[in-house]
Amino acid sequence: MSTVDVRAAVFTGPNKPLEIQDLSIPAEPGPNEVLVRLAASGVCHSDLHALDGEWETPAPLVLGHEGAGIVVAVGSEVNDLEVDDHVILSWTPSCQKCEFCVSGRPVLCQLANETAYKHVFFDGKPRLSAGDEEVKSFLAVGSFGDHAMVPASAAIRIRKDAPLAQAALVGCAVTTGIGAVVNTAEVEPGSTVLVVGCGGVGLNVVQGARLAGARQIIVADISEDKLELGRKFGATHTINSKENNLVEAVRELTDGRGVDYAFEAIGLPFTIEACYEAIRRGGTAVVVGQVADGVKISIDPFVMSDQEKRLVGSNYGSSRQSIDFPKIIDLYMEGLVDLDSMITDRIALDEVNEAFDEMRQGRGIRSVIEY
Repeated sequence: MSTVDVRAAVFTGPNKPLEIQDLSIPAEPGPNEVLVRLAASGVCHSDLHALDGEWETPAPLVLGHEGAGIVVAVGSEVNDLEVDDHVILSWTPSCQKCEFCVSGRPVLCQLANETAYKHVFFDGKPRLSAGDEEVKSFLAVGSFGDHAMVPASAAIRIRKDAPLAQAALVGCAVTTGIGAVVNTAEVEPGSTVLVVGCGGVGLNVVQGARLAGARQIIVADISEDKLELGRKFGATHTINSKENNLVEAVRELTDGRGVDYAFEAIGLPFTIEACYEAIRRGGTAVVVGQVADGVKISIDPFVMSDQEKRLVGSNYGSSRQSIDFPKIIDLYMEGLVDLDSMITDRIALDEVNEAFDEMRQGRGIRSVIEY
């Protein structure tokens, strides 16, 4: 079997720097798979959860799940993608057969939950190798490599005039944030919204709230620089939650009522609880941030029932990737979504560990690896 050389950043265990290695991948995809030459990959906080041992992750494994590139080979049964197509990679491939997929909820695909979430393909096997050793791909993507084999349903075709570095971010942070507002919460025009956390996902929650026509968009963070970014992306009010009581500040801004919708985009128990407390009677709090393994929260169930408060989860922005990815790219190309400002560093693959160091210190929004 002929193979393609892959240069990749390999996870070898928690709390260890990624190792740049030369790997191999089959040159010919399986019947329902495509081989993609990556152009860019975002460095996402979910990768950091794995790297820092907060999520149980197998090794060896190529991290990265926020990527875009160009199709270089297609499987024999793939009929909706062609060589040279520009694609964004999705970390929830859809089997297109289970009850979730056919009902329009592909992010809950049963087969993806059993395979991609375990970093293997639908047949239960990885595609990368280092000599005789198998190497898994994070969420069956592995975008910290210059080539990736993915299920065809995980390669979403987009227009060719869109820059691929910006398009890569649609593969996770942008869709997760905008989708949480538009798809999960279905925020109505004129609503009041709180967004806790002005990182890559939170800023796109802000963009989603702006697109949805929210009249008041309050952002909270402990960094003044991040709060300023929140304003740039569309926030109407800011709260430095290091210097102010978050819930009290929200109530002051909403005449004591609380917000209609609150979105937690960090992944910490106390901020999730604060979002729930900050919503009005009948309001909705949405958990968007990803927590470390084993984290629990405490919610008063009497308040939940008595005040009809809702606490809901949002995975991948409840997106239908084949529809939402191209739509977001169109919005970007028309100037209605800002992707350019999200990219704070363009780096080479060799610099990925430094990008994680920057992330740990709360700097920047997104480092993008360009191949």
